[in-house]
Amino acid sequence: MSANLPSNLRYTKQHEWAQQDGDVVVVGITAHAVEQLGDITLVTLPATGTYVQQNAPFGDIDSVKAVSELFAPVSGEIIEHNTALEHSPELVNGDPYGSGWMVKIRMNNPDELGGSMSAAEYQKFLAEST
Repeated sequence: MSANLPSNLRYTKQHEWAQQDGDVVVVGITAHAVEQLGDITLVTLPATGTYVQQNAPFGDIDSVKAVSELFAPVSGEIIEHNTALEHSPELVNGDPYGSGWMVKIRMNNPDELGGSMSAAEYQKFLAEST
Protein backbone atom coordinates (compact mmCIF):
# COMPACT_ATOMS: atom_id res chain seq x y z
CA MET A 1 0.00 0.00 0.00
CA SER A 2 2.56 2.59 1.04
CA ALA A 3 5.47 1.19 -0.95
CA ASN A 4 4.82 3.95 -3.48
CA LEU A 5 5.67 6.78 -1.06
CA PRO A 6 7.73 9.44 -2.85
CA SER A 7 11.04 9.68 -0.99
CA ASN A 8 11.50 13.39 -1.78
CA LEU A 9 8.51 14.42 0.36
CA ARG A 10 8.05 15.03 4.08
CA TYR A 11 5.03 13.54 5.91
CA THR A 12 2.91 14.46 8.93
CA LYS A 13 1.05 12.32 11.46
CA GLN A 14 -2.17 13.84 10.07
CA HIS A 15 -1.30 12.29 6.66
CA GLU A 16 -0.34 15.43 4.78
CA TRP A 17 2.75 15.52 2.59
CA ALA A 18 4.98 18.52 1.89
CA GLN A 19 7.43 19.11 -0.92
CA GLN A 20 9.91 21.90 -0.30
CA ASP A 21 11.05 24.21 -3.11
CA GLY A 22 13.12 27.00 -1.55
CA ASP A 23 10.91 28.86 0.92
CA VAL A 24 7.70 27.34 -0.52
CA VAL A 25 6.11 23.99 0.25
CA VAL A 26 3.51 22.24 -1.86
CA VAL A 27 1.03 20.38 0.37
CA GLY A 28 -1.34 17.50 -0.28
CA ILE A 29 -2.65 14.38 1.42
CA THR A 30 -1.06 10.95 1.26
CA ALA A 31 -2.30 7.92 -0.65
CA HIS A 32 -2.95 6.32 2.75
CA ALA A 33 -5.32 9.17 3.65
CA VAL A 34 -7.06 8.85 0.28
CA GLU A 35 -7.47 5.12 0.87
CA GLN A 36 -9.04 5.77 4.28
CA LEU A 37 -11.37 8.48 2.97
CA GLY A 38 -12.63 6.77 -0.17
CA ASP A 39 -13.99 8.84 -3.05
CA ILE A 40 -13.28 12.55 -2.55
CA THR A 41 -16.36 14.69 -3.26
CA LEU A 42 -15.28 18.20 -2.19
CA VAL A 43 -12.08 20.00 -1.20
CA THR A 44 -12.40 23.34 0.64
CA LEU A 45 -9.18 25.36 0.56
CA PRO A 46 -8.24 28.82 1.88
CA ALA A 47 -7.90 31.85 -0.35
CA THR A 48 -4.53 33.05 -1.57
CA GLY A 49 -3.06 35.42 1.02
CA THR A 50 -4.46 33.47 3.99
CA TYR A 51 -1.99 32.92 6.82
CA VAL A 52 -1.84 29.40 8.29
CA GLN A 53 -0.23 28.07 11.48
CA GLN A 54 1.76 24.85 11.65
CA ASN A 55 -0.42 21.89 12.75
CA ALA A 56 -3.60 24.02 12.57
CA PRO A 57 -6.49 23.23 10.22
CA PHE A 58 -6.44 25.10 6.90
CA GLY A 59 -9.26 23.44 4.99
CA ASP A 60 -11.56 20.44 4.68
CA ILE A 61 -11.79 17.40 2.49
CA ASP A 62 -15.15 15.68 2.06
CA SER A 63 -15.52 12.09 0.95
CA VAL A 64 -18.26 9.51 0.74
CA LYS A 65 -17.17 8.36 4.24
CA ALA A 66 -16.36 11.52 6.21
CA VAL A 67 -15.40 15.18 6.35
CA SER A 68 -11.79 15.60 7.49
CA GLU A 69 -9.74 18.65 8.33
CA LEU A 70 -6.51 19.42 6.50
CA PHE A 71 -3.57 20.47 8.67
CA ALA A 72 -0.71 22.78 7.70
CA PRO A 73 2.74 21.16 7.97
CA VAL A 74 4.31 24.62 8.33
CA SER A 75 3.30 28.19 9.20
CA GLY A 76 3.15 30.76 6.44
CA GLU A 77 1.10 32.39 3.72
CA ILE A 78 -0.98 30.53 1.15
CA ILE A 79 0.44 31.76 -2.15
CA GLU A 80 -1.58 29.42 -4.37
CA HIS A 81 -4.32 26.82 -4.09
CA ASN A 82 -5.20 24.13 -6.61
CA THR A 83 -8.20 25.62 -8.40
CA ALA A 84 -8.65 22.42 -10.43
CA LEU A 85 -9.94 20.72 -7.27
CA GLU A 86 -12.93 23.09 -7.17
CA HIS A 87 -14.47 21.27 -10.14
CA SER A 88 -12.53 17.99 -10.03
CA PRO A 89 -11.96 16.92 -6.40
CA GLU A 90 -11.44 13.36 -7.67
CA LEU A 91 -7.95 14.42 -8.84
CA VAL A 92 -6.91 13.76 -5.22
CA ASN A 93 -8.02 10.12 -5.56
CA GLY A 94 -6.27 9.59 -8.87
CA ASP A 95 -2.99 11.41 -8.21
CA PRO A 96 -2.55 12.53 -4.58
CA TYR A 97 1.17 13.32 -5.07
CA GLY A 98 0.72 15.13 -8.39
CA SER A 99 -2.36 16.82 -9.83
CA GLY A 100 -4.16 16.32 -6.48
CA TRP A 101 -1.91 18.79 -4.61
CA MET A 102 -3.82 21.29 -2.47
CA VAL A 103 -1.92 24.46 -1.52
CA LYS A 104 1.44 26.17 -1.76
CA ILE A 105 2.65 27.84 1.43
CA ARG A 106 5.47 30.40 1.67
CA MET A 107 7.09 29.29 4.91
CA ASN A 108 7.90 31.68 7.74
CA ASN A 109 10.32 29.21 9.28
CA PRO A 110 11.73 26.42 7.08
CA ASP A 111 12.99 24.68 10.23
CA GLU A 112 9.37 23.70 10.99
CA LEU A 113 9.54 21.18 8.17
CA GLY A 114 12.21 19.33 10.14
CA GLY A 115 9.53 18.10 12.52
CA SER A 116 7.89 16.06 9.77
CA MET A 117 8.78 12.50 8.78
CA SER A 118 10.78 11.06 5.92
CA ALA A 119 9.08 8.45 3.70
CA ALA A 120 10.71 5.63 5.71
CA GLU A 121 9.63 7.18 9.02
CA TYR A 122 6.08 7.68 7.74
CA GLN A 123 5.92 4.09 6.51
CA LYS A 124 7.01 2.91 9.98
CA PHE A 125 4.42 5.24 11.58
CA LEU A 126 1.70 3.69 9.40
CA ALA A 127 2.80 0.15 10.29
CA GLU A 128 2.76 0.96 14.01
CA SER A 129 -0.62 2.70 13.94
CA THR A 130 -2.58 -0.16 12.33
